[in-house]
Amino acid sequence: MFRFIGHSLRLARAGWVMAREGVFAGVDPAILPGSARIPLALASLIARKNVRGSHAGLARAMVRLGPSYVKLGQFLATRPDVVGAKAALQLEKLQDRVPPFDRAIAVKILEASFGQKLEDVFITFGEPIAAASIAQVHKARVRDANGEREVAVKILRPGVEGRFRRDLGDMFFAARFAERQSSEAQRLRVVNVVETLARSVKMEMDFRLEAAAASEFAENIAGDPDFLIPGVDWDRTTKDVLTTEWIDGTPLSNIEALHAQGFDLPRLGRIVIQSFLRHAMRDGFFHADMHQGNLFVDAQGRIVAVDFGIMGRLDPKERRFLAEILYGFITRNYRRVAEVHFEAGYVPRTHRIDDFAQAIRAIGEPIHSHTADQISMAKLLTLLFEITALFDMQTRTELVMLQKTMVVVEGVGRTLDPKLDMWGTAEPVVGDWIRDKLGPKGIVEDAGRSLASLAALVRQLPSLIERAEVLSRQVEDAAAGGVPLSGRTVEAIGRAEARRAAWGHAALWVIAALLAAGLFLK
Repeated sequence: MFRFIGHSLRLARAGWVMAREGVFAGVDPAILPGSARIPLALASLIARKNVRGSHAGLARAMVRLGPSYVKLGQFLATRPDVVGAKAALQLEKLQDRVPPFDRAIAVKILEASFGQKLEDVFITFGEPIAAASIAQVHKARVRDANGEREVAVKILRPGVEGRFRRDLGDMFFAARFAERQSSEAQRLRVVNVVETLARSVKMEMDFRLEAAAASEFAENIAGDPDFLIPGVDWDRTTKDVLTTEWIDGTPLSNIEALHAQGFDLPRLGRIVIQSFLRHAMRDGFFHADMHQGNLFVDAQGRIVAVDFGIMGRLDPKERRFLAEILYGFITRNYRRVAEVHFEAGYVPRTHRIDDFAQAIRAIGEPIHSHTADQISMAKLLTLLFEITALFDMQTRTELVMLQKTMVVVEGVGRTLDPKLDMWGTAEPVVGDWIRDKLGPKGIVEDAGRSLASLAALVRQLPSLIERAEVLSRQVEDAAAGGVPLSGRTVEAIGRAEARRAAWGHAALWVIAALLAAGLFLK
């Protein structure tokens, strides 16, 4: 009961802030259940006149609501299918910057985390040089067997775990309620959105996991001459502290400095694009936060990435899906693009491949009337996901994260080279992957994996047969006698359903009442 009241009051405050910023001004009441239309009408009255219909209101509301909502906003920027393309563009601009906490507090966290005095771990430890909602970074110096060297030390913000845990609880409460009330919310899998955000935040708050991601990423790119990440100092890394090699480089956001140092900017743009595609398709493990603030250029002209709290993964099926989709658009083979969706099981078989191919042609053909530097691969994928919604394709979180990361990466590439040819840049990576994985070599590798799977299945046959016999007997018993439920159980189920419906409707009216109260008191 108290938890329900807490969720409702905090969500009511969040709803009030969003309503004031005009977040709900453009929502069509026709798509909402009847019980949500009165709160929506109140929200439209509450909105400040100068923000009504403004997509920037969502970003402003997230900033007002605090770090947890800023993180949610950044995450929703990767989900234009949920918030809409225009709102997603505004959310991309959210900056996760907050005032740093005192160096003295950072020292206490360090000493508690290592169980040692600061001077026993670091020779020097400077003031914070960057701060965000989850952590801040200090420059320090260490001594080991190889001598002295500079390091970057990332320290978890005190009290942040409790704040995020509370706010994520509110978001889960709202998402579950939305899915119970709306079939569209079910299709968009809004609970899954919050679950993905929660997993991401949980991993970001355990720096051992970020260190492991950096270590795995480093192994994958060890042979790449133009891409580098800082090494992890495992001896000085704990759950609350991450220590990595210090990188001297110029941020990709500083175009003037890159020009002054004589770097070939179009070359850097190609490296960024091709590196991202290579990581996604070759390795199935990519940096999912490749904005300019996380990318630098070192003295050798290599791209250096930092901050591995948000990473994306693609399994072999999804990698093949991505490669064939991109290659299909490059070669204008729209039927093959459609077939790939059906082969992957992303589009229900109730639809026809020819109809889907026709819809995809409507996306692909217009791009071929433009010059290469005018074609946006990220926009194409965005339009593709909009089309797939018409064909009942359920949201694939990993593919949407990939698509949105591509939006950011493409933006970085075009900042470095406004005339960047995305297709020409992508073709060597995508084409090589297609030829390697779908050519003779790939066929042999697939055959080998299939034989290995078959052999494993043969070894498990005896136990599978035994379990099938047990299951068959249980099904026969259930068919003959039914599945018994006691009267007490049936009554309990009925009471639970009635209670859930009552609380759900009560929540809406609590929020509506609070919004109304705020309206008359303002």
